[in-house]
Amino acid sequence: MSEGSVAIPSVAIQGRKLWILNASLLIILAASALIFGPYVLLIASVSIAVSAAFDFLFIYYKKASWDGAWLLYPLIFSLMLPPSAPLWIAGVGAAFGNLFAKRLFGGYGKTIFHPGVVGILFLTISFPIIIFGWFDPTVHGWYNPFVEGATSILAPLTPLHQLNSTGDTSATVMNLLFGQTAGNIGETFGVLIALLGLGLIALKVIDWKLPVSILASFVVLSIIFELLGVSGDSLKSLLSGSLLFGAFFVASDPVHAPRNTKAIWIFGFGVALLTFVIRNFATFAEGFIFALIIMSAVGSLVDAWLTNKEVKA
Repeated sequence: MSEGSVAIPSVAIQGRKLWILNASLLIILAASALIFGPYVLLIASVSIAVSAAFDFLFIYYKKASWDGAWLLYPLIFSLMLPPSAPLWIAGVGAAFGNLFAKRLFGGYGKTIFHPGVVGILFLTISFPIIIFGWFDPTVHGWYNPFVEGATSILAPLTPLHQLNSTGDTSATVMNLLFGQTAGNIGETFGVLIALLGLGLIALKVIDWKLPVSILASFVVLSIIFELLGVSGDSLKSLLSGSLLFGAFFVASDPVHAPRNTKAIWIFGFGVALLTFVIRNFATFAEGFIFALIIMSAVGSLVDAWLTNKEVKA
């Protein structure tokens, strides 16, 4: 093996490591239920049940194999949904991601794009009015969609939207660190996400270079453009939206990330750059899902090119 390559025994996280990753995501889900209310558990349950049903159908009719990601992908998908998402939205997104990004490619370990991200991207483009609805738990408490007028408290703004439009947000750093703000189910509790992410690195469940390359690149870009007066608060921007959660729990999936060391750093910088550009200069406030989809395609090409170049050398 060449010096620039990372030794990964399998492109998929397996066995004990997979269950540690699932356990970390379940901890985030439990914390989110305490912040936003037990309705988020229903969202996650529907996502997991629908995705598992598609797995079962393919196993039964197509003689496919049951894989370890039956829980991983729908769990990540549900944590990237707003806590007010209708249950049918969760089911549609989970079904789309499983069918078109996982099962049609042969299952876990063979996918090109992250099924959870594909499901979120589909909902973002197809149902923007429904998917862009949040509420502030510090103002409204737990969300209960089964009471009259529940949707009247939903607003199309999060701290990230405020940052991108005005350069600042009413949410404090402490709000962003401890989940006391509007946002998606698993993306607001910054301290918990970072601690669990560091735990995954320490236990060697994920490669440290993947999240570090993304977060470090984003911080550098944010600071430079903040000093130029182009973007808002760098720290708040880092703690807002999908970036922190995505760097540790989504982009770190070795199935969709490069395995060559140089390619990993290029991949991470590309995700950070595209996220920053889309957040600050495009229509959508959150650019992470678009950035990851683009770099998952480009990153595999860069990975192959660098690996072949090193082998020939």
